[in-house]
Amino acid sequence: MNTLRNKVQLIGNLGNNPEIITLDSGKKLAKFSIATNESFKNAKGEKVQNTEWHNIVAWNKTAEIIEKYVEKGSEIAIEGKLTSRSYDDKDGNKRYITEVVCSELLMLGGK
Repeated sequence: MNTLRNKVQLIGNLGNNPEIITLDSGKKLAKFSIATNESFKNAKGEKVQNTEWHNIVAWNKTAEIIEKYVEKGSEIAIEGKLTSRSYDDKDGNKRYITEVVCSELLMLGGK
C-alpha cells in the first residue's frame, strides 16, 4: 500500500505543444497541460461533459521523449506524483501551483 500514497494516473489530450527547457546542467524539462473529460447526465437527463486541466512536468529521458513525439492534441496516459510549490510573480505576489511530476508516459492513439 505504500506505493499508493501519492500516485496520479491520467489519460488526456495536450492543450498546447509542450514547453521544453534545457537547464544549464544539461537536464531537460518538459512542461505541458492535459485535458481530461468526464461525461454524466444531469437531473434533467441531459448529457454534460466536464473538462479538467492538469499541469504536468517531466524530466530527463521522459522530457526528451515528449520533445520528440508529443504535440498539441496528442492523447497520452501519464503516471506520476502530485506536487505543490510556490513562487513570487513579477509583481511580488506569492503564487501557488499544483503539478503532476510525470514518471511514466504512454502515447495513445496514432497519427
